Amino acid sequence: MRSGHHQRPLLFLDIDGTLLPFGAAGDSHLDRLDPGMGLRLAALPCALVWATTWEHEANTELAPRLGLPPLPVVRWPEPSAEREREDRWFGLHWKTRPLVEWAAGRPFIWVDDELTDADREWVSAHHHGGALLHRVVPSRGLLAEDIPVLDHWLRTP
Repeated sequence: MRSGHHQRPLLFLDIDGTLLPFGAAGDSHLDRLDPGMGLRLAALPCALVWATTWEHEANTELAPRLGLPPLPVVRWPEPSAEREREDRWFGLHWKTRPLVEWAAGRPFIWVDDELTDADREWVSAHHHGGALLHRVVPSRGLLAEDIPVLDHWLRTP
């Protein structure tokens, strides 16, 4: 366990392009969901949190299909013009700042298909715990072979 933290690290989970890969038409459908992914994620030594525009629908639509219990859901703040300008200036994803605030210093993994180096740099400058920003390819989504990468990070002091 990472030193100084008794709470388990967080794993922020995106859905579209991550748990639900995008098809040829650029949309994501529930039939693309890998039902085994829930067990793989639940086995990781961390606390799973939905970080998606699905918000609470993630618990009604996806959690049961993945065999997961209802998970905490990040509620996104109302966008402010000032923040949006700043985020565009830095090239930040709109989720980056709220997730760092939500983590409140706890180590976290963020799995998303839209992550960039700008997000990584901002998180390393503004977040005091460890963080792994793990980008997945939206046409493939999160794969079984991604899980050992996340597991290794979680188990490395």
